[in-house]
Amino acid sequence: MDISEQTFLILSALADQPRHGYAVVTEVDEMTGGRIRLRAGTLYGALDRLVTKGLIAPDHDEVEKGRLRRFYRLTEAGAEALRAESRRMASAVRLAEERLNKRAARNAPNLGTIG
Repeated sequence: MDISEQTFLILSALADQPRHGYAVVTEVDEMTGGRIRLRAGTLYGALDRLVTKGLIAPDHDEVEKGRLRRFYRLTEAGAEALRAESRRMASAVRLAEERLNKRAARNAPNLGTIG
């Protein structure tokens, strides 16, 4: 199953421990060096879809500073989807690197022999 970059990042953020929504946003921001910044509406819509698909599940609720925070965890199905997508992406990277290396070799100047 191909998954979007956003889904990949959310699943990755939950891979090592359960997190609440804001912690997922912070983790994705850190993982991407600020390149991807999830907005609340986008995040919670994605979390709902991932729960429906069985890729994540609510873990527990905590009250922090008077606010209820729902924590989510990666399910086994979510871990399998993340692992499969990681392998697919790694394969695509290898293929791209091989092609770039062939291109570089083909375009390298022919210096000939010295002597």
